[in-house]
Amino acid sequence: MTMKTSLNIICFFSLCVFSFGSIGGQVVIEAESFENKGGWVVDPQFIDQMGSPFLMAHGLGIPVADASTKVAFPNAGHYNVFVRTRNWAGYWSGNEAPGKFNLIINGVTMPEVLGTGTPEWKWQRAGSVVIQKGLVSVVLHDLTGFNGRCDAIIFSDDPGFQPPGDLNKLRLFRRKALALPLTAPSAGKFDLVVVGGGMAGTCTALSAARLGIKVALIQDRPVLGGNNSSEVRVHLGGRINLEPYPALGNLVNEIGPSNGGNAKPAGNYEDDKKLIAVVAEKNISLFLNYRATTIEKDVDRIKAVTAVNTESGKELRFTAPLFADCTGDGTIGFLAGASYMMGREGREEFNEPTAPWKKDNLTMGSSVQWYSEESTDKEPFPDIVWGTAFDENSAQKVKNGEWTWETGMQYDQIKDFERIRDYGLLVVFSNWSFLKNHYSGKQTYEKSGLKWVAYIAGKRESRRLVGDYVLKEQDLMQRVQFEDGTAPTSWTIDLHYPDPENSRFFPGQEFLSIAVQTLIYPCPIPYRCLYSKNIENLFMAGRDISVTHVALGTVRVQRTTGMMGEVAGMAAAICRKHDVLPRDVYKSYLQELKDLMKKGTGRADLPEKQNYNLGGTLLNNVKE
Repeated sequence: MTMKTSLNIICFFSLCVFSFGSIGGQVVIEAESFENKGGWVVDPQFIDQMGSPFLMAHGLGIPVADASTKVAFPNAGHYNVFVRTRNWAGYWSGNEAPGKFNLIINGVTMPEVLGTGTPEWKWQRAGSVVIQKGLVSVVLHDLTGFNGRCDAIIFSDDPGFQPPGDLNKLRLFRRKALALPLTAPSAGKFDLVVVGGGMAGTCTALSAARLGIKVALIQDRPVLGGNNSSEVRVHLGGRINLEPYPALGNLVNEIGPSNGGNAKPAGNYEDDKKLIAVVAEKNISLFLNYRATTIEKDVDRIKAVTAVNTESGKELRFTAPLFADCTGDGTIGFLAGASYMMGREGREEFNEPTAPWKKDNLTMGSSVQWYSEESTDKEPFPDIVWGTAFDENSAQKVKNGEWTWETGMQYDQIKDFERIRDYGLLVVFSNWSFLKNHYSGKQTYEKSGLKWVAYIAGKRESRRLVGDYVLKEQDLMQRVQFEDGTAPTSWTIDLHYPDPENSRFFPGQEFLSIAVQTLIYPCPIPYRCLYSKNIENLFMAGRDISVTHVALGTVRVQRTTGMMGEVAGMAAAICRKHDVLPRDVYKSYLQELKDLMKKGTGRADLPEKQNYNLGGTLLNNVKE
C-alpha cells in the first residue's frame, strides 16, 4: 500500500472521536464511541429500527476483553445510572439471558447484572454511584461471551429522572445531549453520491470515478465488499465477460478475491484489494463507518443525504445532482418515497408461472455462517440453558454452516432484522452446545472449537425499488433481447424456502433452507431496471433493483450486482456530461451507454478467477 493510500485511510477514520455529552443533570455516553473497545464490536445493522449503533460482546462463549473509556463529569453528585440494553434471546428463552455484563465505574462494579431484562431495547437501571467532578473511568465487563450488548449509558443526578423510551423522543434527547447541529456540515461537493459499499456500490463508485466524475462512497462498515467481505464471507457468484458486452465484469474481476468459497478464513475475501482500488481513485471520497439515515427532497428529486458516523455520532450532509442506492434494502429510495415491492408478487400481477397464486410476505432469508477448527486439545463449550432445544434427531451433526443456515423468511427482513440475525446466532450456539455436551457422539467434537460465527448477517432479499421496467420470470425464460440490455444475469433462478425436514422439528422457526433452481441462459438486464421510476435522480444497483421476487433469484449474486454497478456508474457519467437525468440516458443517450459498455471500466489484462466463475449450466452445489 502506498503512503498516499495510507494517508487517505487515516483521513477517513479521523472523524471517529469519543461521543458523550450532558443535558441538564444528565451525562450521556454512547457505548459505540468508547475509546478502548477491548473485545467488543460495533454493530450498526439496526440503526433504523432501534436508533443507534451499539457495542456487542461477540465472544463465541468466551468473555471478551473489557471496553473502557474516561468521561469528564462537569459536577460532583449522587448519580443514578441507566444502561440501554436487551436480553436478545428473550423471544425464545423466557427469563434466561445469554448476554450478561457488568458496568464498572471508577473501579466499582454496579450491583445490577445487565442484559437480563426484556427482549426489547429498554433502559435497565445499573445502580447508583457518587461521582466527583473530573475524569471518571467507565468499563463494560462481559460475563459470558454470548453477545451482550450496550447501546448507551446515562448518569442522572435527578432522583425522578427516567430516560426516554419512545424512539423519537430518544433521538431528540440524544441530539441535544451530544450538541449535534440542526443541519449537518457539508461533506463536500460531488457529482454522484453512492450509498452502500458492497460489490454493487463499490463498482458503481469506481466506474463513475474512472469516467471522470466526483463520487462520494458511503459505507456503514469499516470494510468494503458487503456479503463478499470478511465479515459475511459469501463467495462471488455469477459469470462475467459475456455477450453482448464481454468487457463488463473486468472491474469485478479486478477487485474480487482470488479464492472462492463460503465461510472461509477472513483472508480469502481480500478486503484490502477492494479498499486499495477505491482509495487509489482520485475522484472518490470514501466515507467508511457512515450510515445514511435521512434524506432531503426537492419535489421528485433527492437533494441531500445525511449520514451519521457509527462511532462518533457526528453527521455529514452529502449533496449531489445524482444518487445511487446500493444499500441492498433500498433504504435511500424508501426514505425518498420511491415505489418499491417486497415479498412475493401474486401470479395475477406479472403472470409468472413460479409466483404464488396470491401475494404474500415470504422472502428469502438471511444467513449467519460459521465454522469450527480442530485442536490438539479438548475444546470446551458452555452447556447453555437459554438456547433452542436440540436432540439426537433434530441436531445438525456438522462442523460448519454455510448458506443453508438461513433464517427469517416469515419475518420482515427490515423491521425484524435484529431478531432474524439473533435467531441465527441462537441456533448456531444451541446446536453446537448440544453436540459438545449432550450428543451421543460428542467425542467426535471434543477437539473441535468454534472458530468464527458471523454477526453481520448475509441478507438476500428485502425491498426492490421499481424502475421504468420490472424484470420478470418470462423475460428470463424467453431470453428477451431488450434494446437497453446491459449486464447479463447468468445464475439460475435460485429461490430459497424453509427446509421441510427442518420444519418437522422447528415449525415456523426454521433455520435451514433449500434452494429450488431453474436453469436459464444468460439474459442482459434492462437499463430501465437500474433507476427509479418516480425519484428522478436515483440509480440503484444490487439486489434492490427493479425485478420481481422470482427474477431476484438470478440477479442477486455478487458478480452480477457488481456488473450492474459498473453500468450505473457509466450512466451517471453520461448524465453529468450532458446535464441530464437517468431516464434521459435511455431516451436519448443509449448508444453512448452501449459504447461505454463495450469498453468497460475494469482492467482487461488480469486472469479471470475461474475457480468461482459459476452460474447457468455450470452450477452444481456451490450456492449463494
